[in-house]
Amino acid sequence: MSDYPETYRYTRNHEWIAAEGDTARVGITDYAQGELGDIIFVELPAVGAQLKQDEPFASIEAVKSVEEVFAPADGEVIAVNEDLDGAPETVNQSPFSDGWLVEIRLADAGQLDGLMDRDAYLAMVGE
Repeated sequence: MSDYPETYRYTRNHEWIAAEGDTARVGITDYAQGELGDIIFVELPAVGAQLKQDEPFASIEAVKSVEEVFAPADGEVIAVNEDLDGAPETVNQSPFSDGWLVEIRLADAGQLDGLMDRDAYLAMVGE
């Protein structure tokens, strides 16, 4: 089991969000990358894209499947992790730090209150 950060919030679709003020980084959890297996491609939105909570904004291709990634909150994409272009396996190796997907400017930080804390997420996935 990876070290799930206590300050992050988690979704039922296995995304995490780490907010700092009105901006936040978003990625997938260690559980999600483990279920996917070897990640070979990550498709991210363009900077400026508008995300809507619970709607897909990216896709991750692994050897045997392609999965959509859902926005944990509304916001505008202000940065994408360009390092994933040449090294998508970074999501497998470091899902909570170097393997982040996008950075967003939150439209409503209050949406984070409806997400799970670390203990609730770990209980959901049975870890």
